[in-house]
Amino acid sequence: MIKKVLVANRGEIAVRVMRSCREMGILSVAVFSEADRKAMHVRYADEAYCVGPASSAESYLNIDKIIEVAKIAKADAIHPGYGFLSENATFADKVSKAGIIFIGPSIHAINTMGDKLTARELMIKSGVPVVPGTEENITDNTRLKEIANQIGYPVMIKASAGGGGKGMRLVREEKDVISAYEMAKSEARSAFGNDAVYIEKYVEGPHHIEFQIMADQHGNYVHLFERECSVQRRHQKVVEETPSPLMTPKLREEMGKRAIDAAKSVNYVGAGTVEFLVDNNLNFYFLEMNTRLQVEHPITERVTGIDLVKAQINVANGLPLPFKQEDLRQNGHAIECRIYAEDHKNNFMPSPGVVKSISEPLGLGIRTDGYVYEGYEIPFHYDPMISKLISWAPTRSEAIERMKRALYEYKITGVKTSIPFVSKIMEAKDFVDGNYDTHFIEKNMDFLMTDDDCSDYCEDIALLVAYLDYTEKMKLDGEHTLDTTHKTSQWKEFGRRKNVIRL
Repeated sequence: MIKKVLVANRGEIAVRVMRSCREMGILSVAVFSEADRKAMHVRYADEAYCVGPASSAESYLNIDKIIEVAKIAKADAIHPGYGFLSENATFADKVSKAGIIFIGPSIHAINTMGDKLTARELMIKSGVPVVPGTEENITDNTRLKEIANQIGYPVMIKASAGGGGKGMRLVREEKDVISAYEMAKSEARSAFGNDAVYIEKYVEGPHHIEFQIMADQHGNYVHLFERECSVQRRHQKVVEETPSPLMTPKLREEMGKRAIDAAKSVNYVGAGTVEFLVDNNLNFYFLEMNTRLQVEHPITERVTGIDLVKAQINVANGLPLPFKQEDLRQNGHAIECRIYAEDHKNNFMPSPGVVKSISEPLGLGIRTDGYVYEGYEIPFHYDPMISKLISWAPTRSEAIERMKRALYEYKITGVKTSIPFVSKIMEAKDFVDGNYDTHFIEKNMDFLMTDDDCSDYCEDIALLVAYLDYTEKMKLDGEHTLDTTHKTSQWKEFGRRKNVIRL
């Protein structure tokens, strides 16, 4: 049985994996770059080893170094988290050949589902609906135009090895198809070292819905229902929720079945996510399969009560799943907001720097998966996501109100964050009504970028005046006693007099 796990990642996902390990009595090993020497996952782990400079290529993507550390630490297994090496078949292969358990699917599954063209072809053979398009790498401009005209505009040109919105171009007219094709290939080559691209029909106004699946080494498969991931900016998810407002019981049953068919087609083992596009007529199409844990997995955990990391470790230990499909239920509603260190007023530019103060929200139905603390300097070398805020309530409307309350309580100073931006999402009518698709942010950008009233300004003023009021009261005698003769708060008087804030 696994007794020590090396987490080949950083940030909030590394801490999150280590928490489950601690609850299972499993020791955790952290790896870190020189830029992350003071990071939370380094502090939390039972052991920590530096694996290189700040550059990801020389540290978190350094396969040989990470495996060397695993051997030195005598780790039984490696958990890749998400991002970095989590879907790298070479890494999984080298881990296994080193006699270490890779907490993830087989090399075959990673390779097959990692190549979009291969996965698409396999889904067609397995009877899983796919968006009309090509099953080949397009290499000729003439052929490109022919296929695009056959499919009908608009079309999407996509990198075969792509993910995260890279190597993707939407083309609405024939005159733009060649330039879009060349840009997609160039970006794919730069991001993935593979410039193969294919074309598929662009689904107008789609919903992005994914199904969480789990499978063991004994041939048991289940899905843990859907997640609605349509609130996106530049193909990057911003807010996720479950259940999906779009879903019907019949559609859920059919999509769940097809998600399991997709997993079975590659003899999948472990946690994975099958992603679909769903149009307004509730037709759904396979998009891709992520052969790892997803960023948004906490909302599934919240409505099902299942710790997915523990399930991953148990499956890696060879244990059968302790539940069947008929045992699983969705309890209540959960929403996740991704919190980034970025300035949405400055084209969403990253905002690295020192966290001067942080106050995370608490209370019933609130979970925060983060990794920053007061005095921590957020490095500029990595993804700017610093935490995930999750709310749960019996109903969707209550979950939204609870999230709004939690976002109000979430205070971070020293760096800009996306808290104001996602707060506006919670207030947008289309989101509140559950009437949105992947164009939600684009359609609502004017509203999302508007400033509220003086709430933030007033909070700053309130803190300043309260501090000044406090120092005024610090009329200490020789024994340093506090003068409490002034009974009325000057701040409250100021607030009423100026009508700035009512306390």
